[in-house]
Amino acid sequence: MAGKKKSTPIPLQSLDALFGTTSEKQAGIQQIALDNLHSFSNHPFKVLDDDKMIELSESVRTHGVLVPGIVRIKDTGGYEIIAGHRRKRACEIAGLKTMPVIIKDLTDDESTVIMVDSNIQREELLISEKAFAYKMKYDALKRQGKRSDLTSCQVGKKLAAEDISQNSEDSTRQILRYIHLTELLPVLLDMADHKQLPFNTAVELSYLKKEEQDILLQYMGNHEMVPSMKQAQEMKKCSKEHLLTYSEIDCICCQGKTEKLQVKLPEKKLRMFFPESYTKEQIEDVIFKLLEEWADNKERVQNDNHGCD
Repeated sequence: MAGKKKSTPIPLQSLDALFGTTSEKQAGIQQIALDNLHSFSNHPFKVLDDDKMIELSESVRTHGVLVPGIVRIKDTGGYEIIAGHRRKRACEIAGLKTMPVIIKDLTDDESTVIMVDSNIQREELLISEKAFAYKMKYDALKRQGKRSDLTSCQVGKKLAAEDISQNSEDSTRQILRYIHLTELLPVLLDMADHKQLPFNTAVELSYLKKEEQDILLQYMGNHEMVPSMKQAQEMKKCSKEHLLTYSEIDCICCQGKTEKLQVKLPEKKLRMFFPESYTKEQIEDVIFKLLEEWADNKERVQNDNHGCD
């Protein structure tokens, strides 16, 4: 990221205002070579060459870039993209050499807020994308010590999240939960992205210390399992008291596995195999005798197989 400048309080306008709705000359739009456009530092949103990118590149090839990107000048040369990473990639695929952009004079934190707001409404964002995007904007607002409109109102932890929720479909509480997911090890967060680890369970596991998450990953690999919500909550509780160990994780995950087994068989079906005069106790006796014979036969077959050369 470009070096930090003195904060120049400016009101964060709507995205429509930022992108410009007047002529290029009036809006200050410039055509900049793609080679001079560089990604935002630690950009949390993935730019994929998927079907949607193909559609976007076809549109760009046919109609050009209809909405200019937003950039700022980098101290090291060129321009840092604040909004327009996917448009730049579409231009590359379409074979264009330049892209229309609006050059803004913004601080690091102002740039971060705009970068997140211009992407967070996209559909099908990964959990990790939202988590790190929310975290970046949250940190920016905390550093500013002001609301997202850059007035003088001081913000605390919850109020910063409330500001983020104004431009998001997620509630304040949900945003804070997303932010805490950034504490997960990359492997666990990737599992959440691919729906191998439920969101709520992932949030609980994000409260474990990094070394505890390493131990949990080892356990999950050894036992080919994923913790349940209840198990994750129990691990979180233990982690608050002391460092969670492998054996404790094993105890937590094994709880409930020895619960009493009850099998219910439909009476109508059972009566097909027994005389009407048989009582419940007589039927149970026959079933258990048959099960004993089945178990004996199974053991005899296993022993015979082990005895073969």
